[in-house]
Amino acid sequence: MRAIGPAAIAALALLTSAVAGAATLESFRMPSRNVGCLYSTAPAGLRCDILSGLKPEPRRKCELDWTGFYLSPNGRAAPNCAGDTVYDRRAPVLAYGRTWHRGAFTCVSKATGLRCRNRAGHGFVLARKRSYSF
Repeated sequence: MRAIGPAAIAALALLTSAVAGAATLESFRMPSRNVGCLYSTAPAGLRCDILSGLKPEPRRKCELDWTGFYLSPNGRAAPNCAGDTVYDRRAPVLAYGRTWHRGAFTCVSKATGLRCRNRAGHGFVLARKRSYSF
């Protein structure tokens, strides 16, 4: 799995801005160095990847890697099949016990994993032992 670097994030921001107006991109990572997320305002969404892989893996076939989950502002979380990752080793760390909130999304960092939800109450948990959507 390849990490998206600052240059790729900047290029994505420019492309997104050109297509959808001014977009905001913001990333964070967990203290474990195993989970990283990227939030976008246009299109609105939150993608979080777990470097150790989704456990259990979804039953659907994935030609690349099951990297984590994608969450829209109102929909259900969906497992993400990708050949890259949004994990950025230079992103700010969301310390255990802290909450991150932007737009329709709220994430809580715990030593046991990351829990994120949208305004509709749908979301996911990413953890080394077991990840799932709700």
